[in-house]
Amino acid sequence: MRSIQSILITGANAGLGLECSRQMAKQKNIQKIYLACRSEAKALAAKASLEAETGRSIFEIVLMDMMNLDSIKAAVARLQTPIDAVVLNAGGMGGSTPNELTSDGVTHIFAVNVLGHSVLVDELLKRKLLTSVVLYAGSEAARGIPKMGVARPVLETSSVDEFVSIANGSKFDRKSDPMVIYGAVKLTAALWMGSMARQHPNIRFVTMSPGGTTGTNGMDDLPLLKKIMFKYIGGLLMPLFGMMHGVDVGARRYVDGLNNPKFETGRFYASKNGSPTGPVVDQATLYPDLSDSFSQDNANRAIHHFA
Repeated sequence: MRSIQSILITGANAGLGLECSRQMAKQKNIQKIYLACRSEAKALAAKASLEAETGRSIFEIVLMDMMNLDSIKAAVARLQTPIDAVVLNAGGMGGSTPNELTSDGVTHIFAVNVLGHSVLVDELLKRKLLTSVVLYAGSEAARGIPKMGVARPVLETSSVDEFVSIANGSKFDRKSDPMVIYGAVKLTAALWMGSMARQHPNIRFVTMSPGGTTGTNGMDDLPLLKKIMFKYIGGLLMPLFGMMHGVDVGARRYVDGLNNPKFETGRFYASKNGSPTGPVVDQATLYPDLSDSFSQDNANRAIHHFA
């Protein structure tokens, strides 16, 4: 397998995206890292920090908003040279209005986690600017985390219509647990990646969960009680019980997924049952439905219904 020389990372100005950029920059084969960010000010600060820490001037800012498809298309149109790998890291809970609809008809949480990334990959492939690997930031929430009170998402039919209802939020109501919605969104994305792997056999599509990671801002927009549980209490206590780990460990999962061909295309890798930490395994060995081509292709069709 060709070594990765250039990489684009979404959400690269903070948390896992910033740490992944730092770890990748320490590899001598890496010649260019594109920091895909929404805020120019935050991107410039991240670039300066990375250059100071790594001693390398290999970082280039690419401004794009994952909830604005036009900004993504414009950003890709400005790229001139092929990119070996893309890390689809941006996401989280969809800001302060996760269930509101974008102009494209999907919820904010779906737009930032799935639709924007789908358009990014499609545009790169259309312009023949992607050569080797797509890594999507999955989540154990896509198969449930019972010990953390996160139920497994329920798919009743795995039809296009059902995945559309996840995308536009109509599957849920105001009483729905935000983590259940998040899990369904992440499940849809993992299935989409499986479909893309079969459609584009020359590119390796890997879904890799960073696991339960402290020091990220992905949980900032949860309801207050869950925010306190996952971010503050969880950040202090859960590492002691092996339920969370540092951002460096989460980003290392990304780096391993990119560099190690043992992580096969079309597969979703995350922690074993019961915890979002520890060694990763192919989640289809736990839940065979994840490798079902019918579900994968229907998730893909639903996403492209909006794209």
